[in-house]
Parts: sequence; C-alpha cells; structure tokens
Amino acid sequence: MSLRKLALFSLIILAIAAFWWFDLNQWLSFETIKQHQQALLDQVDQQPLLAAMLFFITYIVVTALSIPGAALLTLLAGALFGVAQGVLIVSFASTIGASLAFVAARYLFRSSIETRYASKLHKINQGINQDGAFYLFSLRLIPIFPFFLINLVMALSQLRLKTYYWVSQVGMLPATIVYVNAGTELAKLNSLSGILSPSLIIAFSLLALLPYFSKAFINRLKRQRVYAGFSKPKRFDNNLIVIGAGAGGLVSAYIAATVKAKVSLIEKHRMGGDCLNTGCVPSKALIRCAKFAYQAKQAERFGYPAQAQLPDFGEVMARVKQVIAEIEPHDSVERYQQLGVECIQGEAYIHSPWEIEVNGQRITSQNIVIATGARPAVPPIPGLSEIDYLSSDTLWQLEQRPEQLLVLGGGPIGCELSQSFARLGSRVTMVEMAEHLLVREDDEVSQLIEQQFRLEGIELFLGWKAQAFEREDGRSKVILDKDGQQHSLYFDKLILALGRVANTQGFGLEQLGIQHNNNGTIAVNAHLQTKYPNIFAVGDVAGPYQFTHVAAHQAWYAAVNALFGAVKKFKADYRVIPAATYTHPEVARVGLNEQLAKAQGIDYEVSRYQLAELDRAIADGAKQGFIKVLTVPGKDKILGATIVGEQAGELLAEFSLAMKHNLGLNKILGTIHAYPTMMEANKYVAGEWKRNHAPQKVLHYLSKYFAWSRGA
Repeated sequence: MSLRKLALFSLIILAIAAFWWFDLNQWLSFETIKQHQQALLDQVDQQPLLAAMLFFITYIVVTALSIPGAALLTLLAGALFGVAQGVLIVSFASTIGASLAFVAARYLFRSSIETRYASKLHKINQGINQDGAFYLFSLRLIPIFPFFLINLVMALSQLRLKTYYWVSQVGMLPATIVYVNAGTELAKLNSLSGILSPSLIIAFSLLALLPYFSKAFINRLKRQRVYAGFSKPKRFDNNLIVIGAGAGGLVSAYIAATVKAKVSLIEKHRMGGDCLNTGCVPSKALIRCAKFAYQAKQAERFGYPAQAQLPDFGEVMARVKQVIAEIEPHDSVERYQQLGVECIQGEAYIHSPWEIEVNGQRITSQNIVIATGARPAVPPIPGLSEIDYLSSDTLWQLEQRPEQLLVLGGGPIGCELSQSFARLGSRVTMVEMAEHLLVREDDEVSQLIEQQFRLEGIELFLGWKAQAFEREDGRSKVILDKDGQQHSLYFDKLILALGRVANTQGFGLEQLGIQHNNNGTIAVNAHLQTKYPNIFAVGDVAGPYQFTHVAAHQAWYAAVNALFGAVKKFKADYRVIPAATYTHPEVARVGLNEQLAKAQGIDYEVSRYQLAELDRAIADGAKQGFIKVLTVPGKDKILGATIVGEQAGELLAEFSLAMKHNLGLNKILGTIHAYPTMMEANKYVAGEWKRNHAPQKVLHYLSKYFAWSRGA
C-alpha cells in the first residue's frame, strides 16, 4: 500500500476509533434523542438553515464511515424537519456519504483485492456488465444486505461513480420516504413501547412490503427491457418446447408430459443424444469388452490357462452397437409419444422468445428449454486438418483395430478410451499437456492410474504439447514439444479427447443476443434461465458440469421452473455432484478432494482405508485402490470422498447420500453392511475416523477402572 493510501486508511480508522473512544455512539440512541428532543427542535426553530446543514454533514460522516445509526438518524430527520425537508436532506446526504465510502474503498482496496480475488469478483462484474444500473438498483431497492456492505462490494466492481450515485439515490428513496415518515410519528412517542401507533404500523407495514413490491417492479422493468422489440403471441401452441433429445431434453419433456403440459421435443439427429449414441453407453460397452480381454490375460490368477489371443475387434464393435440398439427403445420416439410428448425430427431455429421454426413450420410456446449438448473440441494445431482424426463421436464407426493409436488428452474420456484400446490390442500412446493424467484428482490418484497404464503397455508423454501434425511417406506424424525439446511420433489413428464445446451456434441464439460464458456455454442464472426468463438451458450446453446425470438433474429444475415459475421457482442444487472415471481401477469422487480444499482454503482431516485390507477385495483379487474421506476437523461431517478401485462408482453412492442429507461418518459406521461386500469399505473408513477421534482420556480412566475391577 502506498503512503497516500496508508495515510487515508489511517485517517479513516482514527475517525472510527475516535467515535467509539469518546462514546459518541450514545448520541445515536433512542433514549438520547428523546432526552434532547425538545432542545433539538428548539435549535431547528431558532436556526433552521444551520441545523439542517449540521444534520446534513453529520449524516454524510456517519454514512461515509459506515457507523451504525443511519436508520435512527433517518427517523430523527422526520421528527426534526418533517417529511418533505427530511427526505430531501437524508436522500442527498445518504447518497453522498455512500459515494464517499465507495470512492475511498475503491481507492484503497480495489487493485489489491482484484489481484487476489479476481475469480470471486467475476460474478459481480458479470452482473454489472449484463444488467448495469439494474443490478445496483435491485440491491438498493431491496434491502437484503446492509448498505455499507453494498458500498464496499460495488467499489470493487467495474461500476462507474456517476452511475453508482444516481442509481443509489433513486434506489434508496422509497425506504428513505418510509423511514422519514415514521420519524414524524416518532417525535410524539415517550418510549419505544408507544411505537405501535396506527399510522406508524401502516408505515412499517409498507416498509415490510416494499421489498416484495420492489422486486416485482424490478422484474417487470427487466422483462419489458429484455422483451422490447418482440411481439408476444396471445395464444400458444405449447406450454413447453424442448430443443435436443439428450438426457437433459428427454427429462425436461418427460416431466412436462407427466404434469399434462403440452410439450414438443425437437431433435435434428437421433433420440438419446450423445450419451446413448456416442458417449456413455457405447464407451461403457467398449470398456466391458476390454475388461474381459484383460481378465482373460489374467486368468492364471484364478486357476485357468491365460488367453493370449487378441479379441475380434469387429465383433467387439458389433456388440457395442447391439448394446445401443437394446437401450434405444428407452429413449425412442414411440415411447415418448406414448407419454404424451410430440416428437419432431428436424432442425430448430428460434425466431423470438416464443416462436420456433422447424421443417418450415413455425410453432409457439410459453417456454423453451435448450438442451443441445456439446461436441468434441478440435484445437487449431497446424496440420491437424490433413489428418483423418477421430473423436469420441466418430470412433464408433471403426471396423478394424488401430495398430498404433495416438490419444491426445489425459482427462476422463482420453483415459477410458486409451486403456480400452490397449486392452483390445492396439499400441497406445497418450499425450497430455499437464504433468499428470486426470489433473482434477489428487496426485496420488493420478499416479496410481499412470502406474497401471504403464503396466499395461500404454506409453505416456506427460507435460508434452502437440505442436504440429504432418504426413510423411504416407504415414501420420505428430511433433511434440516440452520446454523447447521436440519429439516425433508416428501413428495410424488419432483420437482427440480434449474436452467438449457447447453447441450454441446455428439455431438463433446469436440473433436473440443470449449471452455465453467464457468457456462458450450459455449463461444461465440459478434457476437455469437465460437472458429471457422463459428460455432455459440445461446439460452440456449450459454447464457447469458436463455429466449426463447433471443434465438430468438440471432438467427437473428447468421444467418445473418453466411450468410453475409464476408460483414458485427453485434454484438448481449443485452441492453434491458425484463423478466417476471408468478406468481400471475406477476413480470416483464427490465433493472436495485435497487439492480443491487447499485451493479454497478449507481446513480438513483425512481418513483413509486401503482396499487391500478388505476381505471381499482379497477374495475377488481386487485389492488395488483406497478410499479417502475429507471431514471437518474434529467432526464427522463429510466434505468429500475419493474412491479408487473396483466398483468405485457404485461405492460412491453412499457418500453422496450422506452428504446430500447431512449424515456424518458416525451414521455410516452405525449402518449394517452385508458381509462380505465391497461396500464394507465405506464402513471401515468411517471406523478409521472413529479410531482417530477416540476419547483418549476416557479410555485411560476406563483402563484404570478395569484394572481395579480385576484387583490388579
């Protein structure tokens, strides 16, 4: 902090300290005001201009220094000056004082706090950029937060001082009028017990209702501004139109049909979306085939001759397609039409917040849910366009096993596909820019997976970046770079597994001006509403988590808020989000792991249990892995759980349930688990926590008691 800033900060601290040191706060109490009420009124009568100026300056100082008492001063203004003059004085004094606090806080703290807490300020600045004056107006008009806190927070934003001033003055005016009016009655009171006069009850009742009227008024203004230029139909064809028939779209349509709403579901490709056709279902079918191939090679461990022959890759891919075909009826047009959903095959285009065109026909709806999913990311690497690359969407058309497979990306998709193809007989090389695979997991988790991959013959290039692709003598080659060091690799097939990009283009969002987040997903609020309150977005296209189960989870909120939002809206709940990576061993997590807890500055304790000690794991030959649970220090409250091992995704459910319903490790420990099962591991890790928190002093005295009882 510079000398000028330090001097100003010291002056403010000294002023606040002096206020309390000299006991000046006694002058901002009801008793003191009543005691000097007549003297103050006489002073106003004798020198009205001087009294008003002194009161004006006092109010500015109290507000600027964020000293408690502004509300009482507002009442006093009504008692001394009446409604008209009191409102005039308080309105300008409070706004000037708030602006001084705003300027001082911005000068002293903004640069340093922006540097340290840029991510935490992002949402505030995003609100300012999106809604401008309306954002502050809402905070001023609806007094949920103390005004001094608003002064500080807004000072750290990008809001201009000029805008801050006039919005604050207008926004605080209704509350000022109510309080000053109440103050005119306050002058007649002899004690606080007499505050319940009829007129004062009416004044405070109006104040109590003000937030609700204000919120409704602000929402109305916002809606008028957002929908300006659009003509709302008088009648609608649908209560809900859903664009996209993946997990989020299907669940949204299902819920709407269940409550007998008129709903249309538009899909331009195949019902079931990515999860059924190119994602979760085919990948898990592939993983199962690959797991069997691996187990066949390990058959000697169970008393059978090892199977060295390679699986028939064509038959494997045929089984994948068979699994898709078997599950397909669950998401079929026929099923959803029977449920009452109108299924439309075609490309949707949103012309207005209520009108969509599909197959040359325009249909209207009160609400719209966008569930258009995401696609594999394709990086702008030189030469990549010359390579016949694959992605998680296109690799399912393979009919022959790639001999030399290159996988770009070491996240969950890249890891699952790499291990599967390696087990099916391909020579697999993985390239990951980070120093570890699965970078969102703790290092010990990543290292265990890396060790397993190397044991299975997968070549890992960690910390390397694909710099360029080339064709040389009919072969494909990638040039890698790591800190200036280069290395070349030849390959037959390339799989891009570098994440997924939201599908937001080509169906009218640009023309409607619907905003996107920095990562390309559609910007939605806590109720999953876009810029237009009747247009919602769910699933991969909205984020923040690109999981099928999260898309389905969001779909409930979107459908209910769309259909019943006029009565009650619900905020999407992301407190407990489980995730699993289906490698061998599996990796599953819910809540915090150690690296997230450290990054967020959250204190924690760790309880751990090795699966090598579990009877069922030993019997099944599945000893690899562990369970690690993070808890609040000294308590059994679960902050997060990480499981690495056989059936990790299944074992995680108990911890998800416990966290969702605020059940601690003591509850898991007290629950009977069947023996012998893998699920017992959850109970044993809870037992580790209990053992580490045993009351040692009590046990010490119990030891002495039992020794005494033995006559020892």
